[in-house]
Amino acid sequence: MIGGHGGNIYQLAQQLECRPSEISDMSANVNPLGPMPALIEHLKGGISSAIAALPEVDAGGIVDAFSRFYGIDPRQVMAGNGTTELIYLIPRALGVKKALVVGPTYSDYRDACAMNRVACDHLICREQDDFVPDMQAIRKEAATADLVFLCNPNNPTGALVNRPHIEALCRSLPGTVFVIDESYLPFAPVPADATMIGSDLPNVMVLNSMSKAFRIPGLRIGFVKAPEPLMQPLAPFALPWSVNSLAQAAVQWLMDHPEQVEPFLSSTRHMIETEKGRIEEYIHQKTEARCFPSATSFILIRLPDGLNAPTVWRQMADNRILIRDCSNFSGLSGAFIRISLKTEAENRRATDLLVRLFRTPAGEEGRHAG
Repeated sequence: MIGGHGGNIYQLAQQLECRPSEISDMSANVNPLGPMPALIEHLKGGISSAIAALPEVDAGGIVDAFSRFYGIDPRQVMAGNGTTELIYLIPRALGVKKALVVGPTYSDYRDACAMNRVACDHLICREQDDFVPDMQAIRKEAATADLVFLCNPNNPTGALVNRPHIEALCRSLPGTVFVIDESYLPFAPVPADATMIGSDLPNVMVLNSMSKAFRIPGLRIGFVKAPEPLMQPLAPFALPWSVNSLAQAAVQWLMDHPEQVEPFLSSTRHMIETEKGRIEEYIHQKTEARCFPSATSFILIRLPDGLNAPTVWRQMADNRILIRDCSNFSGLSGAFIRISLKTEAENRRATDLLVRLFRTPAGEEGRHAG
């Protein structure tokens, strides 16, 4: 089920008769500074052996490495072919009957429920609250659910909830399992203030992705951390060799080199805050568009009156810039787009074009795009 996802850079390149590398992909939420050069060199050096043999069948080595890095029990960790595999696995393995998705958010939570024939309700956060989740509203809706999906910080809104509020929510509903997706948390100014990965609560599962922070989405690397009573039903559904050899080599290197990883992530956060501040201020000064506060590397934007997301998407695409049309997020509409940060030069070019579009009568810019 892939209908709820965003831009396809390969399809756009075919339409524009250019190479994908000639398109600035601001639809993908990955690290604008990555991947780490040292990691790439490491993978290059071992690629022959990595592709010539089967990977470790249960990915046990990287589970141990990941657990050491975060100071958690490896018996509470499972690796997967990206967090997506784990998102689809959890409702089935836990025998969930009813789920709640806190949105607007990533479509795969909903799709995972549909695939596993799980009834799924949405609680849509309010625009007037900058899409920050209302813990009391979630508590009320989640009281009748077996499982709750909460992305923190959230995609596409960038809204972040700090740990004490999440802990209080989870403690208040001990019979409900909470899946906290922290895929974008490394981009937040102070990840330690929000992460639940060290939580000992019996009803909390935490998803962790290597794809975004280290810009290696093609390797498909994800982890779930959960207390043993919740991990036990997952184990029988684990697929052999689901994490490929290059992915395992990448995780092992990253987890074994914190002295390089931590400065890299710190530099990433500094760059993101600097660029976001500049972009948001420029758009605010020059247009009637609204940028929502974001703890991540992407920005949700409400378009000025008279513009819609498909039109803006097309005009940006004609200029070889791929953005995210948010029309197909449950709880949003064609009034919203999302842009993900790239290099400073790419960000400036995209922002200048967006400002020009936002200040031009609808459709007029399309005649001049190219």
